[in-house]
Amino acid sequence: MTKHVYQFQSILRNLISGYIEEKRAVGYKFNKGSSLLRQFDNLAANEGLSELKLPKELVLLWTEKRPNETISTQNGRISTIRGLAKYMIRLGYQAYIFPPTSTSIERYSYIPYIFSETELKNLFLICDEYPISNVSPNRHLILPLLFRLLYGCGIRISEALKLKVKDVDLEQGTLLISDSKFGKERMGCVNNFV
Repeated sequence: MTKHVYQFQSILRNLISGYIEEKRAVGYKFNKGSSLLRQFDNLAANEGLSELKLPKELVLLWTEKRPNETISTQNGRISTIRGLAKYMIRLGYQAYIFPPTSTSIERYSYIPYIFSETELKNLFLICDEYPISNVSPNRHLILPLLFRLLYGCGIRISEALKLKVKDVDLEQGTLLISDSKFGKERMGCVNNFV
């Protein structure tokens, strides 16, 4: 299956494409950044940007906080447009760089919920008794395993869903977790729940 290549529309299309290529050339997947830049490209085209520059007004319009948006999501847009601006300046174009002191990222504001033993027991009981479904005939088998995998190995849901049979070594009691966050690879232990 061929991967769809997005065609940017604004006057900044070649610069945006070049920036994405540069990020990927140095090892970043840059999928989220690429998606954000598609949205920014649409904004630039809709606003009628007609010069090869990144004006302050457009950057401020792009980075303003949206209704019901988290600070983290806004910071993602700010970081992406700041990177594009720095790239453009390196190439000799005029670009407004959103000030770094204007944002603060509260990385540790999230407070995790710790399940009690009773809650965990009930969660696993519900998974174990999940009814068979004609729509998804293996769901009653997958859910108990998936929840135990998440709980016992402490892996992310995206990592669990990407696992292949070849990644599981029951003799060694390990999982090979490939293509995880930041493109890293690591081993996980399955002895906790097998």
